Amino acid sequence: MIKVLPILLAVLYGLAMYRFSVWRTGRELNEKSTELADPKLVEVSKRMARALDLPRIKVHIYEIDPVNGLAAPDGRIFITRGFYNKFRSGEVTAEELASVIAHELGHVALGHARRRMIDFSGQNAMRAALGMVLSRFIPGLGIWIANTLATLLAAKLSRSDEYEADAYAAALLTKAGIGVAPQISMFKKLDALTQSGGGKPPAWLMSHPKTDDRIAALATLQSKWDQ
Repeated sequence: MIKVLPILLAVLYGLAMYRFSVWRTGRELNEKSTELADPKLVEVSKRMARALDLPRIKVHIYEIDPVNGLAAPDGRIFITRGFYNKFRSGEVTAEELASVIAHELGHVALGHARRRMIDFSGQNAMRAALGMVLSRFIPGLGIWIANTLATLLAAKLSRSDEYEADAYAAALLTKAGIGVAPQISMFKKLDALTQSGGGKPPAWLMSHPKTDDRIAALATLQSKWDQ
């Protein structure tokens, strides 16, 4: 028979790691972020807030070099200092950066931000529990199969989240009168910007599908809306 206690301990470990990860991430963001106050970016944020019938959208700058955006588990929205510097240097427009903010808002609105942290912190527990079960039936290969299945599942969920957040952002940007064009142009710049951003981003910032596929999905959405 399969022993239940080791599996239960693995699940409890995953829950404990989730709580610790949320606490650690929140503390780091509190220590390394300030509220975004750039007039141009505040203005485009106001346009999106009006489209959502919200009084305001608060955005923070996360003081790290890699070019990226982040939706924290507690619902706060961040762009990195590296991304903001690209805007200040003229490499990214206010509307393009607004598309990043809209994308992260999508993660929050669709519940991805909190679930992503759960997925990330719980992967080891899932691998351990699944590995224990499979090893009973396939000695020597159970752990390898469990690792492979957990990795594939996490990647599939992550890609699905990104496409959903892209679609949410496209709808929001369209309603705000900004349109999808800045979102598409942002994606076309993204690979070059991230390669020149400097430093290595944390693992929980690196979970995006291919840029060309995301652009194609947006073009399909826009063509449906234009009909």
